[in-house]
Amino acid sequence: MLSTLAVSGYRSLRDLVMPLERLNLVTGPNGSGKSNLYRALRLLAEIAQGRIIPSLAREGGLQSTLWAGPESISRAMLRGDQPVAGSVRKNPVSLRLGFTGADFSYAIDLGLPIPPVNAFGHDPEIKRECVWTGARLRPSAILVDRRNAVVKTRESGGEWSIVTHQLASFDSMMTHCADPRSTPELLMLREEMRSWRFYDHVRTDAAAPARMRQVGTHTPVLSHDGSDLAAALQTIREIGDTESVDRAVDDAFPGARVIVRHEGGWFDVQMQQHGLLRPLSAAELSDGTLRYLLWIAALLTPRPPALLVLNEPETSLHPDLLPALGRLITQAAERSQVVVVSHAPALIDTLQGLPECRSIMLEKRLGQTMVMEAEAPEVSWQWPIR
Repeated sequence: MLSTLAVSGYRSLRDLVMPLERLNLVTGPNGSGKSNLYRALRLLAEIAQGRIIPSLAREGGLQSTLWAGPESISRAMLRGDQPVAGSVRKNPVSLRLGFTGADFSYAIDLGLPIPPVNAFGHDPEIKRECVWTGARLRPSAILVDRRNAVVKTRESGGEWSIVTHQLASFDSMMTHCADPRSTPELLMLREEMRSWRFYDHVRTDAAAPARMRQVGTHTPVLSHDGSDLAAALQTIREIGDTESVDRAVDDAFPGARVIVRHEGGWFDVQMQQHGLLRPLSAAELSDGTLRYLLWIAALLTPRPPALLVLNEPETSLHPDLLPALGRLITQAAERSQVVVVSHAPALIDTLQGLPECRSIMLEKRLGQTMVMEAEAPEVSWQWPIR
């Protein structure tokens, strides 16, 4: 489980460090930086997949994603006693992402290439990566260290061993140096990060894949577009918790029942509702009903991830369904660490009333996203030095 998330230099997240619990609710007014926080978590996950540089390129490159304000903001600026103004830069340009976990902690520092540059001069370079144990970064706690092209690992006796001298500036040590013999910690951390799942505005329109018949195979993990909804629900019924599915449906739609029809290898979802003489097909369901079924398939997965991040799961749902969704999210948090980004009052009230939920209220001051002071406990964090 992640205990601390740290982001520096990414969009409005100039220097954000915040603690995390098992169940986390991120709220705040429009424009406060909730979406940027969600994107930052996705970028961390992309590192383990080897896609961090292409992901930044799709956002316009490093220059487009960097914090656009002054390098430092004084207390006088925050109070309004001094105008916001830039100054001579003291530190190198960087975008940094990191977290502390129960077993291992990680940080990455991306910066601009050093001239002269080639045709890919807009690609950011990975300057530093570290994996360490414990909540605080200390030299003695570092297990795997990368500086530019050199990656080294700490042996059992405490001595350093070189893994490679030639790691490309656009490759992470997470994907190119993870080895069960020389860097088992890196391999374990990479596989855990690859299990992280993100769901953001799954389609429920008339042409949504979830409404169509699909060829079914065992599907313990719902796809991000929801195209395998029927197979995912049937997989839960066969190798997961069937009773939880039935309870979740009845909680939101009393007297209703979900059926997965399969014929000749083709699967489709049907829903029998109280008072109707025939079940409704997925094509006939409302956007809100279909989306709730998608959340059932995602949250009751028989293969729970280490981290599950939901961005505005209330979209298309009637407010009356949000308490049921909150209970479904709470059940998922028993098996996974969950981060929910939301601004729906009914869902917020349901989750905030739980003692195990950490509520994180974001605000934007002088363009930077901050955790509201009343909600921000002291967190120890130190970035690796280049």
